[in-house]
Amino acid sequence: MGHRSAEIRLLGAQILGVAVTATFSQQAFAASLGIDFPLLSDWDRTTCAAYGVRYDVWKGHAGLAKRSLFVIDRDGIVRYRWATDDAAVVPDLDEVLPVLAGLERGSPAGAGGDPGD
Repeated sequence: MGHRSAEIRLLGAQILGVAVTATFSQQAFAASLGIDFPLLSDWDRTTCAAYGVRYDVWKGHAGLAKRSLFVIDRDGIVRYRWATDDAAVVPDLDEVLPVLAGLERGSPAGAGGDPGD
């Protein structure tokens, strides 16, 4: 996502990354990859549970988050949801950009994609 962050921001979106790792680990990760958006820690796993993307157990580890992407509008409504059980799969940002563009134009449900849960 970082390689397209400027494109995403031009559509009026703010990018946040959330992971179940400690803040100091995230800072090192962001620095090593040159990530230009905030990475937030979900150390207690409440956010991933609330969004329905928490594994009970994955590869012997409890409480990890699934790779996922959400578009949340200014009113806090999930307008797009993508999640996978395969951590090697990344989201297709070409599916997300039209949703962001639709929200920027004022379309309440964006321009497509899964409207969320």
